[in-house]
Amino acid sequence: MELERGLQILFNLDDGMVIETIVIPCSTGRTTVCVSSQVGCAMNCQFCYTGRMGLRKHLRTSEIVEQAVFARRLFSSEFGSITNVVFMGMGEPLHNIENVLKASAIMVDDQGLHFSPRKVTVSTSGLVPQIKHFLSKSNCALAVSLNATTDEVRNWIMPINRKYNLSLLLGTLKEEIRSKHRYKVLFEYVMLAGVNDSIEDAKRLIELIRGIPCKINLISFNPHSGSRFRPTTDEKMVEFRNFLASAGCVVFMRPSRGDDRMAACGQLGEPGVIQPPMLRPPPRFQMAL
Repeated sequence: MELERGLQILFNLDDGMVIETIVIPCSTGRTTVCVSSQVGCAMNCQFCYTGRMGLRKHLRTSEIVEQAVFARRLFSSEFGSITNVVFMGMGEPLHNIENVLKASAIMVDDQGLHFSPRKVTVSTSGLVPQIKHFLSKSNCALAVSLNATTDEVRNWIMPINRKYNLSLLLGTLKEEIRSKHRYKVLFEYVMLAGVNDSIEDAKRLIELIRGIPCKINLISFNPHSGSRFRPTTDEKMVEFRNFLASAGCVVFMRPSRGDDRMAACGQLGEPGVIQPPMLRPPPRFQMAL
């Protein structure tokens, strides 16, 4: 078991479907379990392998919680404790919001798994009404997959943006977080070579998040079969990070874990014969693919 590369756990559900859960160790002593909230995903983000599945099923509350329970049981007996939970596995968590709210509440309850709300993070591609509902009902952390600095690019790589554009998404976050004490959003930014990784993108990103208490997580794109995108080079990622940091942003770079066995961010699941459509890129980005 190559713990330093992460541990992939497959759960067979009662109906025969399969979900993936990933345990991610860190040299700082933090160990994170990445749980799934759906089988497949309906969002059709163009860089995500799970999105090629389409939505197969919403997971029940018990099916979500059991992933964390199993990981904690396994690691407490063999490797040390699970310290963090992230809803960043298969699915769009806020598309299954009621079960995710119940599951996350159990995870932070004193009579449940007793995690700190700061240690449980729910990720979303940007479902604005559900973001409002989540922030009103939960004190768990929120991560927003941003991944673009213009509506033109985000409309292409994240079709949900056609319904909830950048202005609406970021305006909602700015308004809703105002009343939450010492709360920060985590913006996730998957870096795609020639698509969203220019210094001009960095400049726009700084302006977009102005006034929103936040941290930025730069993520290396993990290639998969059929992907049209390429990962940004390490050197360019560092340049991008340094530019954001020089402007006062709190920014991190997430190293890839598990990409050698299709267990990394954006690589989970198994597409079927019928898949959601690949969207046509804007003409000026065709050379980047």
